[in-house]
Amino acid sequence: MISSTEVARFRNALPFWLSLLMVPLAVLAARQGGVWVFVLPLFSWGMFSILDQITGLYEENADLATTDDQLVWYRAITMIWFPIQFGTLLWLLWYVPGAEHLSTGEKLMVFFGMGVVSGTTGIVYAHELFHQTNRLERWLGDLLMCSVLYGHFRTEHLLVHHPWVGTPRDAVTARYNEGFHRFFFRVLPACWRSAFRAEKAMLARKGLPWHHRSNPFWRYWALQSTFLLLAFLVGGWVGLGLFCWQALVAVWQLEIVNYVEHYGLTRKHLGEGRYEHVLPRHSWNSSHRATNWLLINLQRHSDHHYKPMRRFPLLQTYSTDEAPQLPYGYPVMTFSAMIPPLWRRRMNPKVRAWRKQFYPEIEDWTRYKSATNPMPRNS
Repeated sequence: MISSTEVARFRNALPFWLSLLMVPLAVLAARQGGVWVFVLPLFSWGMFSILDQITGLYEENADLATTDDQLVWYRAITMIWFPIQFGTLLWLLWYVPGAEHLSTGEKLMVFFGMGVVSGTTGIVYAHELFHQTNRLERWLGDLLMCSVLYGHFRTEHLLVHHPWVGTPRDAVTARYNEGFHRFFFRVLPACWRSAFRAEKAMLARKGLPWHHRSNPFWRYWALQSTFLLLAFLVGGWVGLGLFCWQALVAVWQLEIVNYVEHYGLTRKHLGEGRYEHVLPRHSWNSSHRATNWLLINLQRHSDHHYKPMRRFPLLQTYSTDEAPQLPYGYPVMTFSAMIPPLWRRRMNPKVRAWRKQFYPEIEDWTRYKSATNPMPRNS
């Protein structure tokens, strides 16, 4: 018999399992077509944003003495997600290309919805998984990232983004005044290059060439090639095209979230290429309850960068005295980022206020521009 303590733990974790509702919605969109093809974006971006307004903020912090054994129901949703997502994707690749009741536009929209599943949930869960030391979890993270053809993200995130966030060496720290569309086309090649250089440098320190079998890029390439081949075998050329389309949608969501998370925030330069330690102030924080259910507390991003190994149920939130706060959850903020004038009007004053609050001694912020990726004018 399950103990009352275990039942309580399951009940507490249950809101984070709402992502499972995406699977029947994906099937419904494919089977029904019509207006139902919009159901996944409306569910993930729209419904949870509305729920944010209803449920408000959740600012309580979990007990940091909680052990992994006590987090089994939280960990379980991330562990089971890859086979669930993979099965859904395979079924869509088999069903949609030959579905005569779906127009070309509807097929594209169904796989846009699948990209929402892969990006909003799959990549977020992958991010949680590859931050852990458990080998199985890291492999599941790799599988999820390679299913959207972005396997190098693990290397880039762990070896580049976390050490260098808030500095010119981190491509995905969005510069003040930099619009998202410019950011997106800048980071796609820049992240791949920085990830490859990081692995090459690690191998060089061991006296090994870049093409040594221990380079994880071989695994990324092999897994991505396998997914592409499966998409072709199951869905033909149409299926292959739709698979790549969902991957692009997923990566677009990843990078727009990256854009929001650190926009305009810069670590203090200490001279000679050294920067202050990463602090909660170097990420935008959000305690909106419902979207943190959807994104397994990713919006408590200030603590994630402060303590990267901390599992998502234990991530802490911070007050305005310690970390800058987003006015809304990620879905609303990412929609705003798609319209650069709207984004700047809302966020640039917040960045300037952040500078005055945390670094009043710095008068000339132009010294923090990157020589290779300069900020736009008016910074």
